[in-house]
Amino acid sequence: MNYELFIAKRIIASKQHKNSVSSPIIKISILAIAIGIIVMLFSVATGVGLQKRIKEKISGFNGHIQIVNYDSNNSRVTVTPVSKNQDFYPNFNSIPNVKKVQVYATKAGIIRTPNEFEGIILKGVDQNYDWSFFKEYLASGEVPKIGSKISNDVLISSKTAARLSLGVGDEFHIFFVKNDPNKAPNSRKFAVSGIFNSGFEEFDEAFMMGDIRHIQRINKWDENQVGGFEIFVNDFDQLKQTGFEVYEQIDPSLNAYTIAEKFPAIFEWLSLFDTNIIVIIAIMILIAGINMITALLVLILERTQMIGILKALGNHNWSIRKIFLYNAAFLIGKGLLWGNLIGVGFLMIQKYFGIITLNPETYYVNQAPVYLSISALVWINLGTLLLCVLMLIVPSFIVSKISPVKAIKFD
Repeated sequence: MNYELFIAKRIIASKQHKNSVSSPIIKISILAIAIGIIVMLFSVATGVGLQKRIKEKISGFNGHIQIVNYDSNNSRVTVTPVSKNQDFYPNFNSIPNVKKVQVYATKAGIIRTPNEFEGIILKGVDQNYDWSFFKEYLASGEVPKIGSKISNDVLISSKTAARLSLGVGDEFHIFFVKNDPNKAPNSRKFAVSGIFNSGFEEFDEAFMMGDIRHIQRINKWDENQVGGFEIFVNDFDQLKQTGFEVYEQIDPSLNAYTIAEKFPAIFEWLSLFDTNIIVIIAIMILIAGINMITALLVLILERTQMIGILKALGNHNWSIRKIFLYNAAFLIGKGLLWGNLIGVGFLMIQKYFGIITLNPETYYVNQAPVYLSISALVWINLGTLLLCVLMLIVPSFIVSKISPVKAIKFD
């Protein structure tokens, strides 16, 4: 039987403890723990959620890794074509982390309607393209159906549709400038099959999705020539290593770069969230620990006579300190329980109802996304419990300063 734990339980359960002078201080300490956990859960869930959502949107438009000709390096518009006959296409079996490889090509043009015009980049894809990303953000209509015959259907953003007053089923022309400025631009007629809204305005305003064969014809490429390849990976955390492996295994005339290398400013901004989360967690644990230290000192002073009696009966200082540490751990656990119930509850409300909204021009999303793994939840709680208990070890030394004779007389 754990003697110290038994006494700690009796102290916690006693009515005298609940009605004592320390009761309001204890309640404040529990409240501080609960608030700290709520803030930590929100910072981690929304910070990580925002990182994941933005990464998903960038990769939805660009893939995780792009393989292009060196002349097209880091450019939104295809300059020099690449042969589709590559060892890694359609399956990059030599690298386990590669999930999918798909082809694409891009061409800049100008949409012309009777009343408006708008610059746009047509991103051409083939029948093997994975439309799951755009289906998730589809506002109306459907994604283009690309089959054996060339399709005139395109997918445009709600931003572009609103500016040009276009709806599903509407037709319009795009003018593509030729490499020779003395020649008239190519004109192609398209029909809107669907409208999407990803909330990432930088890409929504720039891209329109359609059949790659239009770009091949305009550029006078054959059917085996494409603008490049998009690679999707299974584990984003291994993106840098996978990008290096891809670069090592492709033809020397080709170049491979990750989306982190293509959009360094965005990813540097996202990395700041990790620092912010760490700072918030450290501050919350420090505040919770200080409150628990206050509660522990009050508990010790309130039980001075009990400490004197236990010392007189032969208990050593560490044994008595453990009684109060067990007591404090119970109070911390109580704060953690309430903090988790309230925090996770609020996070679920945010996840399914999107109460907290964000400016998409600044954060690239319309509402604060939420992502909280079970492992993160466990580590937050265990870390808070352990660190707070460790912070209480030093203040508990006050027990050793209490004289049994004076303590028994204490009133």
